[in-house]
Amino acid sequence: MASNMSLNAVYTSPQSTETFEHVISTTTGTLADKQAHLSALQSLVPKLQDQINAFLTERMEEDKQVQGQISAQEAKEEENYGEEVVEDDA
Repeated sequence: MASNMSLNAVYTSPQSTETFEHVISTTTGTLADKQAHLSALQSLVPKLQDQINAFLTERMEEDKQVQGQISAQEAKEEENYGEEVVEDDA
């Protein structure tokens, strides 16, 4: 008898939730069936890890960009501290 099992991981942050999932067939039959299932599971774990790593790397890059923008704005404000700044609308 075959059924499905899922290998999944969930990333949750205040801004979003991301689910990574792979569905794998399971059997309760012969030793060969069980070995095939374990082999499939063994090959999916690194794929799941790669997906998670790629996702987290993207989030880190986005965070760096946001932090860089904030830092640039703070530096500009610090440079002009105590001075009246007139914005040019041109």
